[in-house]
Amino acid sequence: MRPLTESDVLASFVNAGPEELQLVALPHDFPLVDWDHVDFFAWRDPRARGRGYLIAEHDGDPTGVVLRAAEGSSRARSAMCNICHTMQPADQVSLFTARKPGGAYGNSVGTYICADLSCHENVRLAAPLAPSEVRASVDRRIDGARQRSEAFVARVVEG
Repeated sequence: MRPLTESDVLASFVNAGPEELQLVALPHDFPLVDWDHVDFFAWRDPRARGRGYLIAEHDGDPTGVVLRAAEGSSRARSAMCNICHTMQPADQVSLFTARKPGGAYGNSVGTYICADLSCHENVRLAAPLAPSEVRASVDRRIDGARQRSEAFVARVVEG
């Protein structure tokens, strides 16, 4: 992903109005992001518990979506993130939804993602996180997570 400035990040969001953009809080370590090793950029809002953000390439441009985390927890013992394909304890995976641009209330897309949106780091771990988890090569996991994050953003944008 090409390096992004704070202005680039704010301009990338396709499902947020001007008033919502004023609420966006970048992660505290934003100035330290190593853009050469970022395939997609995701973070939880440090000021709003239920909000997160995901920026991925779409048609060659960085495209951001505002995410809402579902409240409550699953009764399952473990769950898999649909972005990084990492098995986690169920309380570490959340249902995130993204409102479609210009869509009416309830017109949204959802998927299960690591609750802390750390998918970018998780795919770079070489050792399995769960005893029954089979891992592909790190490069294949990185490419897969990038493709799945881009596909999620495309589903939000294109409907």
